[in-house]
Amino acid sequence: QVQLVESGGGLVQPGGSLRLSCASSRSFFSIYRMAWYRQAPGNGRELVAALSSGSNTNYADSVKGRFTISGDNAKNTVYLQMNSLKPEDTAVYYCNAEVITGGVTGVYWGQGTQVTVSS
Repeated sequence: QVQLVESGGGLVQPGGSLRLSCASSRSFFSIYRMAWYRQAPGNGRELVAALSSGSNTNYADSVKGRFTISGDNAKNTVYLQMNSLKPEDTAVYYCNAEVITGGVTGVYWGQGTQVTVSS
């Protein structure tokens, strides 16, 4: 079982920045992939950014050049730096972790943190 604790959400003006944090109860040594998803009211949950082994990253086209996902191995924490925020970025952001135990992949979610971009 993996516990994910998110923080950093809030209200920001268009063009502003926020940094989301997700602290994992499990060491990054055993986490195959960490990612951020988001879900706006009435919409499905979509992938925003992912970080996997070898520091490989993957971003949704809508956030490329604006968002950066990174990890701190010492703190077992993944971050999502969000710059040049747009109202369209408003959503609940969820931290996600995939772990491999005994050859089986487990998927875990954080509780979600609200990001609101509005003037």
